[in-house]
Amino acid sequence: MLGYLIRRILAAIPVMGVVALFVFLLLRLTPGDPAAIIAGDNATPEQLDRIRTSLGLNEPLYTQFFSWVWRLLHGDFGTSLISNVPVLQMVNQRIEPSLSVALSVMLVSICVAIPLGVIAAWKHGTWVDRLVMALSVVGFSVPVFVIGYVLVQIFAIELRWVPVQGFRSISRGFGPFFERMVLPTVALSFVYVALIARMTRAAMLNVLGEDFVRTARAKGINEGSVLFRHALRNAAVPVITVIGTGFALLISGVVVTESVFNLPGIGRLTVDAVLARDFPVIQAMILLTSGVYVCVNLLIDLAYALLDPRIRY
Repeated sequence: MLGYLIRRILAAIPVMGVVALFVFLLLRLTPGDPAAIIAGDNATPEQLDRIRTSLGLNEPLYTQFFSWVWRLLHGDFGTSLISNVPVLQMVNQRIEPSLSVALSVMLVSICVAIPLGVIAAWKHGTWVDRLVMALSVVGFSVPVFVIGYVLVQIFAIELRWVPVQGFRSISRGFGPFFERMVLPTVALSFVYVALIARMTRAAMLNVLGEDFVRTARAKGINEGSVLFRHALRNAAVPVITVIGTGFALLISGVVVTESVFNLPGIGRLTVDAVLARDFPVIQAMILLTSGVYVCVNLLIDLAYALLDPRIRY
């Protein structure tokens, strides 16, 4: 197991190296003077010189790259050109809302979607199966921002059960935190429940016809155990892939949902940086997002190794 995990980590290092090179060249090879792009049309020569010096643009390209990578390895992602705040500090301030939404959405989606997918496969061709698939189509078809605005209108404005928008840290009390997490969690869960339920159903249908399932039933094993202990375990690989990819996407920031519910998360930070042409923040967000995907893929590979005995360690 340890050897397999080390091989997967070593395989991820070149990926991050290519991403780092791309992010570095994103600014340096932009047509025109990067300092002028950052500073705007009305910048003075003194401002341009200050930006070039702060970014190291006066040094040779290879020197800039290795110096930049060295700073990254020491946790220095640079300083925002707009707010003059260290980028890592800005990310730390925004990570809690995004992480809270990601964890709550995945928890709700897994608890709801996997049983629905298993039941739909078990009752394949019946009205239960058709109902689950119809709900999945609705979940895919309706945009998240529409669901979000409907939930806000009903539960926040008309019924006044929860606050309309905003975020409250869990350190300031679970009650206020929960009240502000309910609506964005429900809005995003529609999509992920639909996706995971459909994938679970498809994977289960491929497994339920296998010989080991018929053997388990012939031995008189309880149907619930057959479905969830035997069949679901063997059908779990594609489901875990979908769950992992969805979690990485949520961590990276869901811009529309964060905008609808006024959540100060990673997605809004990225959009604000792009609009302001804050290149250090943009570079950091691309790197961090890529790192999240690499880490999630490592966890998925580890889950494959645990679930599939055919994988050699």
